[in-house]
Amino acid sequence: MPHTYEPPTPDYRIDGFEAATEQIEDDFSSATLSDDLFAPIAEYHRADGRDSYLLLDDGAAIWDIPGTAEYVTLHITRDIEQRTFDFASERHPVAPLAQNWLIRRGCPQEAAEVSNRHGPRPADALTARLEDLLRTNPSDRYEVLDHYTDSPCSFDFGVEVRTLVHDSHPDSAHTPYRLFLQETTKDLRSYTVREGAFTSAEQADTWVMERDSPLPLPPAPPDTVGRRAAAARARSALSGNDSSVGPVPVSPSRSAEPAKKHSRGGTR
Repeated sequence: MPHTYEPPTPDYRIDGFEAATEQIEDDFSSATLSDDLFAPIAEYHRADGRDSYLLLDDGAAIWDIPGTAEYVTLHITRDIEQRTFDFASERHPVAPLAQNWLIRRGCPQEAAEVSNRHGPRPADALTARLEDLLRTNPSDRYEVLDHYTDSPCSFDFGVEVRTLVHDSHPDSAHTPYRLFLQETTKDLRSYTVREGAFTSAEQADTWVMERDSPLPLPPAPPDTVGRRAAAARARSALSGNDSSVGPVPVSPSRSAEPAKKHSRGGTR
């Protein structure tokens, strides 16, 4: 008899456990309502059986409300003695933010790596660097304000994901609103991620709607030129060159009041 392929299904490991409360049972049923279309892409279970971490790709997202994010995370906690479980769940526009959520809740970073070997791959080093930034950022740096997943369900177009965040890092004080733009090719083989910098959320919205100029790139951190000059002087010293590199002028750091954080509608 020929073997038929069955896609992997989420392994919640709650057989023999009951939800700690009726509300938790209802919430879990709601969170996993379409789990027949969930594809696990990262999974970790602690050896003591108390915690499970799952990163899932929701194949039903394209039929949901337009713009719905496709990644779902679950952190299941179990009381071994009482044989009950609780959980937390969240939906994310891009995989690195989903991984960040799991890592901050205790999942080992290496266990949160995406295992979808047949999915699209980062197209370049900049994409990989920006994804790593989103994956490992502290919980108090980026506040996700808005996101929109544009999946046209057609082989004539790729998928675009827009994630608008407020960046509290001091280097971003003048352009604290950052738009991470992920574009997947129509053949779904690769994707790029680019970061745009804006002074306001409204400015980011305007760019998304009009697209009449290139994505405004974030300025280099204030000490970037200084680091490059130091590296050049070090190379000069090692090569025995007596002509040292003179000081390079660096723009003085400027202070700005923290931007107000917005609660807003869809960025489309």
